[in-house]
Amino acid sequence: MLPGAAAAVARCFKMGSMDLFLRPVAPTDLPLFFAHQRDPVASHMAAFGSATPDDRAAFDAHWAHLLGDPNIVVRSIVANAEVVGHMLAFEFMGERELSYWVDRAHWGRGIATAALRCFLREQTHRPLHARAAKDNLASIRVLQRCGFVVCDEGIALAEARGVPTEEFVFRLDGHEALSPHSPHSPHSPHSPNATMKST
Repeated sequence: MLPGAAAAVARCFKMGSMDLFLRPVAPTDLPLFFAHQRDPVASHMAAFGSATPDDRAAFDAHWAHLLGDPNIVVRSIVANAEVVGHMLAFEFMGERELSYWVDRAHWGRGIATAALRCFLREQTHRPLHARAAKDNLASIRVLQRCGFVVCDEGIALAEARGVPTEEFVFRLDGHEALSPHSPHSPHSPHSPNATMKST
């Protein structure tokens, strides 16, 4: 098992014709994550990602830190045997937060919502926080579907945009509101990616 990874997640379920599950990150996942990060549309919408998305050395150093810290839990999102993103939980300013990224080629399929519901069954620490730029409507809807509510808002430097950006801070106190099989509203073509502060 990779450093920083807890037991493998066996929470696999079907969404229509799609099988989706979470598992610990494998070394072969990292080039895919780097490609996801380099997507300028996704990077802009996520807002609080890397200011240098094409810098592979910085990417490798960042992921070495993520995978080497026992307090950070990182999972790859796998849909129909394809790695389509990742999800993680970490400490920030004394609070437990989560973040996720879904490849733009797979937006609008409900993957972020389903993956987050799986993750919340494994990561039972509460309260749990998340952040999203105010104009990232799809990510806001993903968090709300899973029971998160806005607890604060502010302005922070969005390194991927290079400008201060308004954000919502979300909080989950109990278990997620809906099961993975519960109906939800139509998917948005916009970014489902939640933001992550430096870890």
